[in-house]
Amino acid sequence: MDIIIEKEKIKNLQQRHPWIYARSIKSMQGTPQNGSVVRVVDEEGLVYGWASYSAESAIRARVLTWDASAVIDAQWIQDQLARAIQARESMLDTENTACRLVHGESDFFPGLIVDRYDTQLVVQFLTAGSEFWKAEIVDALRTITGLDDIFERSDVDVRKLEGLVPVKGVLSGNTPPALIRILENGIVFNVDVVNGQKTGFFLDQRRNRQTIQPFCAGKRVLNAFCYSGGFTAYAIKAGADQVISIDSSADAIALGRGNMGINHLPDIESDWVTGDVFQLLRRYRDSRDTFDVIVLDPPKFAPTIHQVAQGAKGYKDINLLAFKLLRPGGILFSFSCSGGVDKELFRKILTGAAADAKVDAQILGTMEQSPDHPVALSFPEGSYLKGLICRVR
Repeated sequence: MDIIIEKEKIKNLQQRHPWIYARSIKSMQGTPQNGSVVRVVDEEGLVYGWASYSAESAIRARVLTWDASAVIDAQWIQDQLARAIQARESMLDTENTACRLVHGESDFFPGLIVDRYDTQLVVQFLTAGSEFWKAEIVDALRTITGLDDIFERSDVDVRKLEGLVPVKGVLSGNTPPALIRILENGIVFNVDVVNGQKTGFFLDQRRNRQTIQPFCAGKRVLNAFCYSGGFTAYAIKAGADQVISIDSSADAIALGRGNMGINHLPDIESDWVTGDVFQLLRRYRDSRDTFDVIVLDPPKFAPTIHQVAQGAKGYKDINLLAFKLLRPGGILFSFSCSGGVDKELFRKILTGAAADAKVDAQILGTMEQSPDHPVALSFPEGSYLKGLICRVR
């Protein structure tokens, strides 16, 4: 079956961008099944490749391969996944037992996420195309990795845009234990892959957690939106004098406390606070509390372009408060994982926050997702995590 692309809309395909919007399709030959493979051609019959079809999404098709002669079958799937997984071999060692193995479009397999936590695989099928090949994908993962325990965490709202319902459960092997223990740069973390956020842990922050360490020795640190205490553990290991960690989830706070205990970290003054981060930051401001280092790693405030205005307000508010809480010379590590907020907008938001806080701030560096979350040059949307290191003069 073919989808025929409008002549005026062919530029994206020529630049090898994998998304084909419904408005770009002039006509179709046949009625493809949701998630099935279709051939992509232009009005003159030139074949651009093969794509997975999504009957209900505004992104009507996602290119799987630009090879017009390819045959999309179980063997093709296994070969495609093997290339992605083999590229991560150097990222797993005796000090690191967790890693993203497959990263959707940027690994040239749209809508598929595969994370490894020790001997447990956690998979997300986010599109109709990846859902269509679920059985073949599970078989391929078992063959490539030699691991049998595969758990699905497709309990995400984005599936509704594909005409799919959220799903969570065992795909292969055993039910995961309540907590799975992993190593990241030699630090131990317990991960809840069944009920934890995302697939259980924020693997994309692996490199950035190391980045904060040179700034933490002898300092008072605030880790906001701390989840299971990733940045907290790195700050304590680096020699921080005090770390305060806050999150709205009591379960996350309990998990974070536990992660400090299993690492036998130095017994420093620390506090774990459950509550609304915005309210707590205002309370610290009103009490004239100050910090040497602040980490802001909030959830998505603007998942899509339609939510940018409201999301930008949320980012402005928390960064304004953070700038007011920093001591002279203090360092802010501020992140956004919102797809609707690009790097330039994020920088503008922090510029406005610093101006409103009446502080002079310098950018010391930028941050992005770890290398196991690569970004295809033809798919800039894959660069979702952006961060700034700012110093208050």
